[in-house]
Amino acid sequence: MAQAQNQELTERFIQFYRNYYRDAIGQLAQKYPNEQRSLYVDYDDLYTFDPDLAEDYLSQPDQLREYAEEALRLYDLPADVSLGQAHVRLRNIPDSIDIRGIRVHDNHVGKLVSVQGIVRKATDVRPKITEAAFECQRCGTMTYIPQADGSFQEPHECQGCERQGPFRVNFDQSEFIDSQKLRIQESPEGLRGGETPQSIDVNIEDDITGRVTAGDHVTVTGVLHIEQMKQGNEKSPIFDLYMDGVSITIEDEEFEDMDITEEDKREIIELSNHPDIYEEMVASVAPSIYGYDKEKLAMILQLFSGVTKHLPDGSRIRGDLHMLLIGDPGTGKSQMLSYIQNIAPRSVYTSGKGSSSAGLTAAAVRDDFGDGQQWSLEAGALVLADKGIAAVDELDKMRPEDRSAMHEGLEQQKISVSKAGINATLKSRCSLLGAANPKYGRFDQYEPIGEQIDLEPALISRFDLIFTVTDQPDPDHDSRLADHILRTNYAGELHTQRTRMPRSNFTAEEVDAVTEEVAPEIEPDLLRKYIAYAKRNVFPTMTPEAKQTISDFYVDLRAKGADEDAPVPVTARKLEALVRLSEASARVRLSDTVEQEDAERAVDLARSCLQDIGVDPETGQFDADVVETGQSKTQRDRIKNLKQLIAEIEDEYEEGAPVDEVLERAGEIGLDRSKAEGEIEKLRRKGEVYEPRQNHLRTT
Repeated sequence: MAQAQNQELTERFIQFYRNYYRDAIGQLAQKYPNEQRSLYVDYDDLYTFDPDLAEDYLSQPDQLREYAEEALRLYDLPADVSLGQAHVRLRNIPDSIDIRGIRVHDNHVGKLVSVQGIVRKATDVRPKITEAAFECQRCGTMTYIPQADGSFQEPHECQGCERQGPFRVNFDQSEFIDSQKLRIQESPEGLRGGETPQSIDVNIEDDITGRVTAGDHVTVTGVLHIEQMKQGNEKSPIFDLYMDGVSITIEDEEFEDMDITEEDKREIIELSNHPDIYEEMVASVAPSIYGYDKEKLAMILQLFSGVTKHLPDGSRIRGDLHMLLIGDPGTGKSQMLSYIQNIAPRSVYTSGKGSSSAGLTAAAVRDDFGDGQQWSLEAGALVLADKGIAAVDELDKMRPEDRSAMHEGLEQQKISVSKAGINATLKSRCSLLGAANPKYGRFDQYEPIGEQIDLEPALISRFDLIFTVTDQPDPDHDSRLADHILRTNYAGELHTQRTRMPRSNFTAEEVDAVTEEVAPEIEPDLLRKYIAYAKRNVFPTMTPEAKQTISDFYVDLRAKGADEDAPVPVTARKLEALVRLSEASARVRLSDTVEQEDAERAVDLARSCLQDIGVDPETGQFDADVVETGQSKTQRDRIKNLKQLIAEIEDEYEEGAPVDEVLERAGEIGLDRSKAEGEIEKLRRKGEVYEPRQNHLRTT
């Protein structure tokens, strides 16, 4: 009876292949076994052919897969072709489940399920024995024992001489298959409110091994199993979940698979036609924080980002914008970062003090993942934020060597790892939104801002926009800020009281009226869909007017540095930043062209940033070196002149140049006494001058 049913199922699969997969099986027959060893079956096709068969496949995957593969072997192919070991892999099954949602009482165990996430770790591809051939060392008889998952099975006695060994595994006669183990972790964008991401281990075999690396976003279809955990040699009452992978699809989605319905699309397109869409967007970013319109506009542009260009020669120009907020404490920087992280469809938030270079980029870890101790790569924050936003707070609190690990991730948008014999390149196509405090905790208004930024110039120059947020007392501004904060808190109080206390004196209308004043213009959920839609569908190109506007701004600024002694006002990096900002501005309107107004908006933002930090405080001129090298041209010239002066004076005295003499003659090169003292101290610290005896200087 059972045999007849099995035959009937096999016949059903053969009929299904004839109707739907005739060509695919023909291709497989040509490429088997070297190029292709699997037939991929779409669940929807199987469901259309026979709904009952498709549902049985989900509930009894192991049995039905055997029949499906048997049907593939019996399928009428040319006589000389045999698909002996070909696999049938079902994919695109409906309703993927969250990793944290897998439950025993939901009868997930033993069923075919699909999960989405990021590959956190992947072992090397290793051979696994499926049928072991044991050769008796006494009489040479071969004993074949199939090997299941779990411990290695050896024969009890020889079938020839009936003795208990010794046996040797004959590798030529045994059968092996490639195997690999992956750890899949929930994607960070699906988590809300400080949840720890959960993970599941997946065992995969044969031709789907070796295709994914740490940091890839994947959908895995597989059969869910449980295994007993061990504590030393004792078995534990706790069981662990794992999956036997059937198929893996790499999701190169720009954003999480957001369901944007037709109704959402209509709403998005209608919004994009509003004349004041930029103001609405700005009002939707952290409405509880007062002011900062320019910073909020820049954050919106960062969310939309420019267009990533792939050139015919294979090179790539990044479209992601990097932005840095440097400001006094208590100005709401972290709050804005957290808000952006909530809006961004894919994002990772980390704080500088709690991040190491390995945690930001990638770590080589040695643990028992897989079988035995082996090294594997773990993706860090910049890799997990691939195609999204990495928000890094407290940048200034990080160790300098940890910060330097980010350089490559920001400019080349990839992370190269050479650790523990692992040489790998991981993708980190993310925008970085950083926040930091000035060198002395808060800005000193009498010192040039450029000198108070305690970050390496190489890192700073990679940011497209750098905003300084100073906290200066100003009665008008302060009273408006106080009103705003009190109103926000009052709205929060009313809302909380209304929800927590059944006998609240306030009506729903009163609560709504107050809350409306601090509510975002565009709902965060809609804004996320808007950004995802724009990034997926809008790829604007430059109009001649926009090109001209950017070119004029850049050329005019550079012209100021054409004189021999003038500083270089701005570098080519700023030009690319302007292009990216203009493209992002066009995306906000869902426009296919970058108009002049977009270019002007980008130029305004760039100019306001340059005025904050890119100006030499002594001359008032734009000077790119303030940011790019940490020293303005005037400072460099001053140091050069001072060294020359010391060298001249030391020739006149045997014991070196007396400090008093140097300070007196410093006036000749335009340095007053206190500045000269400061510069001499700096030169001494750097080891460029030394004191052969007290109060005398020599150059090195």
